[in-house]
Order: sequence, then C-alpha cells, then structure tokens
Amino acid sequence: MDTGATILLIIVLLTFSAICSGLNISLMSLSLGELDRKTKLGNKQARKVLPLRKNAHLSLAAILLSNVAFASATAIVLGSQLNGFVAGALATLLLVIFGELLPQALFVRRALKLCSAFSPFLKLLIVITFPVAKPLQLAMDALFGDGSDDAHHLHSRHELGLMINEHLGKDAASELDEDEVEIIRGALQLSEKMVSDIMTPLKSVFWLDKDVPIDAKIISNIKHASYSRVPIFNKKLTSCYGILLMKDLVDIDFDERSYSLDELPLHPTKFVGSRTALDTMFRRFIAAHSHLIPVEKNDKIIGIVTIEDLIEEIIGHEIIDESDHAANRK
Repeated sequence: MDTGATILLIIVLLTFSAICSGLNISLMSLSLGELDRKTKLGNKQARKVLPLRKNAHLSLAAILLSNVAFASATAIVLGSQLNGFVAGALATLLLVIFGELLPQALFVRRALKLCSAFSPFLKLLIVITFPVAKPLQLAMDALFGDGSDDAHHLHSRHELGLMINEHLGKDAASELDEDEVEIIRGALQLSEKMVSDIMTPLKSVFWLDKDVPIDAKIISNIKHASYSRVPIFNKKLTSCYGILLMKDLVDIDFDERSYSLDELPLHPTKFVGSRTALDTMFRRFIAAHSHLIPVEKNDKIIGIVTIEDLIEEIIGHEIIDESDHAANRK
C-alpha cells in the first residue's frame, strides 16, 4: 500500500474512532428523564436519541466494540508501514489526541445535537455488532439493571430552586423572565412557611363583636378604614360567626335605624391553625368559600389571613390596591 493510501486509511479510521469516542461520552451524559421531557415537548433531536439512550447498554457495547476495532485497525495499518515501537508510539499519540481527547471535548459540549446527527451511524454500528453487543447488553442489564429508573429521578425542592435560580440574569438564554422566576421560587418556598408568617395580627384587624348593633357610625368607620370584608367574632375571641361583606350593605339605609348582625347577611368561614403550611392554603380557601380566614392558636383567634396575603407571598411583592391608596391619602 502506498503512502497516500495509508494516510487516507488512517484518517478514515481515526475519524470513525473519534465519532465512537464522542458518542460514548455524549450519549451517557444525557439524562434519560430530560430526554423524555424534551420528546414530549416535541424536540426532534431528543426523539431520535431517546431510544438509543433507553437501550444504553446495547448502544454502549456497540460503540466500544467499534471503537476498539477502529483503534486496533489504526495500529495495524501503522505497524505495516513502520517498525513496532514507532508504530505503537504514533498510534497511541494519534488515538489519544484525535480519537479521544478532541472528539470528547467537542461532543460533550453539544451532546444532544451531535448524538442526534450521528444516530443513523450508531444504529448501523448496533446492527453490525449485534451478535456480540446483544449478549453483552443482557449481561450488563442483569448485573446493573437496565437503567430505566433514571427517568423517574425526582428533584428535591432545594434542587428545583437552584435550577430556577440559574435562569436569573440570562435573559437571552432563558425563556423565563424575572417575574416568572420570582413566582416559581415563591411557590417552591410555600411549604417551608406557616400561616403565622404572613397573617395579620388581631391588633391590626378591624373586626366587630357579634352583639354590637350596626349603625351609620360603624358603617362610616368601616368605609373610612377602606375594608371590603369585616370578620365577626365574639368577645372571648373563640368563635367566628362569619364575614360581613360591604357590598351586601349598599342597599341598606342605616340612617333610618341600626341593625343587629342577625338581620344582616353573614358569610360563613372556617378556622385555620397558625402552624398550617402555606402550600395547603389555596385548598383551605376553596374549602372555606372565603377570601378571609381567621387564624387560631390554642383555641383562640390571633389574627386573619387573606388570599391576597398568600398571593403576595408567592409573587414576592405587596399588592397595593385602590383602598390602600385611599388609606395612605387619609
């Protein structure tokens, strides 16, 4: 074989060896769970790679068998042209640099894209090496499992928080803006906080005693305080008789006479414990059919919590509405 043909053959063998080496590290670096999610989202590259990653041991056996074959052939071709020591040293240097180091550095940076591009080549290798690769796959599956559990790995709350934080400050690379990141972070932290962390203490709550008659003066006080809902408690703060909605009182003339609370529409609500985790509070509001729930501790009312408090905790910002502006002006 002349020198030109030898060089060309070595280049071809090194190229195939490089592809095998790159596929080896890039395919195994891909998460099976991530590929499954991207496939469900319609990613064409993930759809091509997922079956190969699922049969990881079969793909791995085919890649390694082919890589060793290409590397051995390279050494044999060099040995036919050069003496043993020089051929061995040159083959080692070429395979390490061009067959291992450079392709692995390239493939690991673009794992999904390159695995998808070379998926037909890998399928061909699997077909060619199948008589040997399949028994190796069965043996590895028996020894180490088939790796299907990787797809069901779930991240902890703290891991999810760190993943979400990575989107901050990367406007060009991330589909999430800062507001979305803040909302997701706030939602993830709900289970770590309790109602007592966000409730309004009773000393700051405008509430009425059940036995107090409602007259024009009290209505004027409620309007001045800009409250749309007023909880009704007993003097001992052990019971809540319901929530008085200001919109229900619009058509009532309190200048004519006062009204007892039994004569006015009250909306029932339920108690919630002060140590209740915030991640359950949306269900509590739904069950109570109310936007305001009294908070109790040791069978005594110590404050209230509203759905607005919960939303503010999630978005990380206070919601200033029209009534808040009116109160500030006053």
